[in-house]
Order: sequence, then structure tokens, then C-alpha cells
Amino acid sequence: MKMDKGQRLVMIGDSITDCERKFPYGEGLFQGVGKGYVSLVDTLLQTAYPELNLRVTNMGIGGNTVRDLKERWQTDVLDLKPDWLSIMIGINDVWRQFDQPAIPESHVLLEEYEHTLVELAEQALPGLKGLVIMTPFYIEPNAEDGMRRRMDEYGRAARRVAERVGALFVDTQAVFEPMLGYVHPTAIASDRVHPSLTGHMLIARAFLQAIGFDWKRMSGEA
Repeated sequence: MKMDKGQRLVMIGDSITDCERKFPYGEGLFQGVGKGYVSLVDTLLQTAYPELNLRVTNMGIGGNTVRDLKERWQTDVLDLKPDWLSIMIGINDVWRQFDQPAIPESHVLLEEYEHTLVELAEQALPGLKGLVIMTPFYIEPNAEDGMRRRMDEYGRAARRVAERVGALFVDTQAVFEPMLGYVHPTAIASDRVHPSLTGHMLIARAFLQAIGFDWKRMSGEA
């Protein structure tokens, strides 16, 4: 596993990350880390690696775009001095283009998205042991659907950023594809965006695989 003893992981993003976390800092008892994939990541890390005493902090805020992350980057990332950082952003950057087509100032177009994500990653990197960039997603199996097609463009941008800055990369969109062969997308997320706990587990599993989580530890084999 790539994380070491006493390290802090900050996970930042939008409502998918937020998931009713505690404010101002999403950590601690009574589901301070929220009720989504961050909570599952925290739970699995604490269960499998109790000796590492890892600290997980959820800094997601519902409705955020990459533009919003830029506004709070100093206080909500850099000032927290994380050892590890994960970024999953872009859903609202795309969604506002579809649900608010007449309000262009709420749209974060692809060039701004990619440029800002690079800027934020490069600001954080000097103090990090590891960075994970996760794609935005839209739980729709038809890749020709307008919003799904646009979301995939932003996902490819996230991949380019990860490659440019040397970050670990998680194709969050791809983790839903196997399940969509068996169930309708509304069984995972009624609005195709905010996933059920099953959907959050798929995200958490993909993140943990990226950081080298040893699943044998969950069965007591390691």
C-alpha cells in the first residue's frame, strides 16, 4: 500500500465527495467524513491498516465546480498540509451546461476546466507524497447521450492532467460500466449523478486499488 504511517489524506470535490460530511472539516466520529465513498475509503483503511493511524479528511462541497475549488484551494487543501490528496471534480462543470443552458456564466468550459485542474495540481504537488485525480462521471450507458459524451471529454481532460503532473489516475466513469450491463442506471443513481451506496462502493474500490490497497487484509490473510 502506498500510504505510510501517520499520513493524512484529503479528498476534495463536489456533492459526490461531500455526502453530508461535517463542516468545516469532514473528519472524526459520527460520520464526520460523510456517508459516501470517502467514508468507505476511511472505513476500509482503518479496518485493514489500523497500525498506520491514517487520517482522512473530506473537503467536498455540494455544487462545486473546479472554479469553486480554485477559490478555496488555499484554506481547504494547502493549509491542511495533506500527505495525499484526491481530486474528483467536473460533474457540475458539465451539468450546468445542460440544466442551466441560458446561464452561461455558470458553465465551466473544457479549456478552463483543464487549465484550472493543472494549476491546482501543480500548486499542491510540492507538499504531497501522492496525488490521485479521478474523473467526473455520468451514469448513462449510452456513450452518445449528449451529457455523457460531454462528461467523457472532461474525463479525458482529467486523464491528460494526471499524465502531465504524474498523478495516479482513476477512471471513475469506467467503474460503473460492468454493472450497467445488468441494471438500469437509475438503480445506481436516480438522477444518474448521485450514486447509491453501491455506486459509492464502486468509486471507493477504484480509489483504493489505485493506492495499492491489499484486499487480503480484509480477510485476515495478510
